[in-house]
Amino acid sequence: MKKLGRIQKLAIAGLAALALATPIAIAQTTGGGRQDMHGERHGKGGEFGEHDGGHRGGGMMFRGIDLTDAQKASLKQIHESFGERTKSLREQLRAKHEELRQAESGTAFDEALATQKLTEAAGLQAKLMGEEFRMRQDSMAVLTPAQKTQLEQRRAEFKAKREQFKAHHGEQPQQ
Repeated sequence: MKKLGRIQKLAIAGLAALALATPIAIAQTTGGGRQDMHGERHGKGGEFGEHDGGHRGGGMMFRGIDLTDAQKASLKQIHESFGERTKSLREQLRAKHEELRQAESGTAFDEALATQKLTEAAGLQAKLMGEEFRMRQDSMAVLTPAQKTQLEQRRAEFKAKREQFKAHHGEQPQQ
């Protein structure tokens, strides 16, 4: 019974990793466009500090922050480098996701195969998350102390608005 519990935990962790990876993979496959909560479309090609879809946080992280042209160029280079470094990871993750879909389309559930695919995908997702962390760290290094302070203020405002939205719509606030 204890083994089944570990397998279930692993399966849940793997499914969570795949669920997180799927929107990224889809966004990058379809050209990076996305739709915000107001229904407005945002796609690739915007400058940093403006609308820029694609990777999580892309240029939206810096929206409303006054950036110099040199900072925008540096951030664009960091973003492009991230895309190049992670292209094969995203492709492998998509392939694992497809293999998992195919495994679950059979008549009988093959728990061993599903566990194997989820384990492989979780490792790829962890590598991708590491690269995302690196990209964020590199991006933050481009900002001045004043811009970092401005960014933290914007994050706090966003968090407050999100909590207000959740409270208004009957969702439990996060802690």
